[in-house]
Amino acid sequence: MVAAVARHPVLWPTAIRAYRSLVPDRWWARRPFLPVPDRDWMTFRLVTAYGGDGSPPASSGAEVLTWLRWLRQA
Repeated sequence: MVAAVARHPVLWPTAIRAYRSLVPDRWWARRPFLPVPDRDWMTFRLVTAYGGDGSPPASSGAEVLTWLRWLRQA
């Protein structure tokens, strides 16, 4: 997904804003001390989006680009 976004510089600011919105507040105060979304929340979101075990299809790079374009227009 990162590689897909990297090829579209116009979407970089939108991707950064979207990523920052997923990072929990005070991420530096709890393990793993990295700005990553909460694992349980991400699991829930992936299962509700893709069903089953939450594994996105191989073409998820295109889905991310579509989502970022939609966010940019919103």
